[in-house]
Amino acid sequence: MKDKRKANYTGTGALSLLTLCISIFTSCTKTDYLDVEAANRPALTAKISFVNARPVNQGINFYTYTTQVTATPVLINKATPYMETQFGLVQINIAAAASTSYLASRVFGGSAEFTSSGGPNGPIAGYYHTVFALKAKALNFSVDSIMLFYDDLSAPPAGNAKFRFVNIATASGAVDVFFNGSSVFTNVTYGSAGGAVLSGAGLNAFSIAPFKTIPAGRGSLVIRTSPGNAVQIKLNSTEWDEFTFAEGKIYTIFINGDINASVGAAALVHN
Repeated sequence: MKDKRKANYTGTGALSLLTLCISIFTSCTKTDYLDVEAANRPALTAKISFVNARPVNQGINFYTYTTQVTATPVLINKATPYMETQFGLVQINIAAAASTSYLASRVFGGSAEFTSSGGPNGPIAGYYHTVFALKAKALNFSVDSIMLFYDDLSAPPAGNAKFRFVNIATASGAVDVFFNGSSVFTNVTYGSAGGAVLSGAGLNAFSIAPFKTIPAGRGSLVIRTSPGNAVQIKLNSTEWDEFTFAEGKIYTIFINGDINASVGAAALVHN
């Protein structure tokens, strides 16, 4: 660094003093240890889409700790856009519209990164997530609960879409999922996602609720109770005899409700 100030000293002592001053000035103006370029800074938030999958015709709000994160109540079978939220150790709560009494609370995390032990993992900084409000299997599905999945939003190959399937239809048992006659997911039990890897070498954040690549197009989406009886599923009161997977799009499809009476279903688009 060139010092443009005029020196008023002469001699060896003055030169040493000038050198020392330059060294101090240069050191004090260096910022590489004080700051990091913005592009290289670690993400400070996680992104979450909140879904009201409770089989109850009631809007709900979502909270992180005591902070309401949804501006308006989320209606049944609807989802919010991705929202920036806290990562790591987070308590997520749900409450009915215009109520401050929580229907359910759950603490996720303890780690800012995915781990395979230590209880439920929390939102990860820089990752996308989906949080479901649902009815828990305990006490005959009379208890509300909350479930978190990590979202792999990498683009599908050209000519394809991606989707995952989540079974939260009460008392459903296991179900199989077919599209245009081809099996996509098998033996999906209540409270889980199709194709989930929950332990072993294949376990990772995205394996808990994986997306499967599927050729884009229109066709019949069928869900059957294992080992074979057809289950009627509906979206906006229309059977899914014709469902379109658009090229490049990423979907989550879930069923909820009482499978012995009527089964609700919804398709969420992530991009």
